[in-house]
Amino acid sequence: MLPSDDDRAPVVWIVDDDRSIRWVLEKALAREGIPHRTFGSVYEVLQALAVSRPQVLVSDIRMPGESGISLLNEVKERYPRIPVIVMTAYSDLDSAVQAFQGGAFEYLAKPFDVDHAVALIRRATSETPVASVPAQAPAEPAEILGQAPAMQEVFRAIGRLSQSSATVLITGESGTGKELVARALHRHSPRASGPFVAINTAAIPKDLLESELFGHERGAFTGAQSARRGRFEQAEGGTLFLDEIGDMPADLQVRLLRVLSDGEYYRVGGHAPLRASVRVIAATHQNLEERVRQGLFREDLLHRLNVVRLRLPPLRERPEDVPPLARHFMQKSARELAVDPKLLSEDALKVLQGFPFPGNVRQLENVCHWLTVMAPGQRIETADLPPEVREPAALPGSRPGEASWQHALDRELAQALARGEKGAGDRLEREFEMTLIRRALAHTGGHRMDAAEWLGWGRNTLTRKIHELGMDDELRKGAP
Repeated sequence: MLPSDDDRAPVVWIVDDDRSIRWVLEKALAREGIPHRTFGSVYEVLQALAVSRPQVLVSDIRMPGESGISLLNEVKERYPRIPVIVMTAYSDLDSAVQAFQGGAFEYLAKPFDVDHAVALIRRATSETPVASVPAQAPAEPAEILGQAPAMQEVFRAIGRLSQSSATVLITGESGTGKELVARALHRHSPRASGPFVAINTAAIPKDLLESELFGHERGAFTGAQSARRGRFEQAEGGTLFLDEIGDMPADLQVRLLRVLSDGEYYRVGGHAPLRASVRVIAATHQNLEERVRQGLFREDLLHRLNVVRLRLPPLRERPEDVPPLARHFMQKSARELAVDPKLLSEDALKVLQGFPFPGNVRQLENVCHWLTVMAPGQRIETADLPPEVREPAALPGSRPGEASWQHALDRELAQALARGEKGAGDRLEREFEMTLIRRALAHTGGHRMDAAEWLGWGRNTLTRKIHELGMDDELRKGAP
């Protein structure tokens, strides 16, 4: 146990078995003048709680002995108004859900930005959290994998929604895992003991969709020889997942709006209203606001569905998640095929990270299944990857041979956006123009007039750009 410089009023307690984490936070808090105290185990914290209490507790999850989740539950039971910030290097969905179900103030994934952590601690000291009932999430295999900041936001949202039955709208490109998130929202909700029923509204013919959703009475239409329960009835007490909601026909949008507004609906051909105790989660890859402007989607229905919106990032925006996802899918395919799992080399993983994956996570899973079946050896090298991954097709509008640099640019921008870099476009534009100038001058032996002509610029434009980009000294020294 390392006491702070001010033992009289240790406002913040830190518990982590990793000495380096404790040291970093100690230095950061000391620099900000925040009284603090650090501990190496849950046992030490519980001993200290017998005589004093912190204003904020920051705890790791996985430690030898008792876990941080156990400590969280103990603290929230005994001192529900103490905010607890949970840290973990194992930033998976279950950790986030357990943290928020246990009443955590916030969830901090390692490695974290120290300034962000200090700001979070300051906010915790100034806010009074709402007491919550501790609950332990069931131990299950990881449902969704993601270390990227955008996925951590999704995990946080699922955790925060774990005690709610609010309507959720999930947006994202095809293959990003919208149904997985819907299932996770259901599994970690008060309706978890009820059914989860999914329907793809775009995959069912319009004349059958109404019956699929709401059911029908006997004789309601030709071929209806017996009454049939619809998906709303099947999902009673649970969750109904409406995938591709943007393609729902206009007349059914009206009926869905009535269910969401009044909680009542009728079977096709029926006259007795039925009550719906169903949580609706909708998903779409389309821009619903644009569909509203086009008159293809009801604005009032959008407002009803858009109580909470979750955006799933495409895989190209989170390239750091490709290696763990690929390893997971290789293991999964090996189990399904009853074979030994194959190992992806570092070079093969780098190629996968550089691929834009227009089909997102679903496409990566398909690639891993293909490799499990088709790759000749147990170790997968770059040459074993599918041709479309090794040699990606040109991007729309590009000429042959341009794809490699365009994909590299796309990947660099995606990584910059994923890490929250402001002004990424300005930086990349600057680096792009500097590269053009260096190459053109190297090609012409330093002759600026010729270089400008090759670039399609005037000489004055080239001179101005060299000055604006701060390249004068570099070029005077003879750099290309």
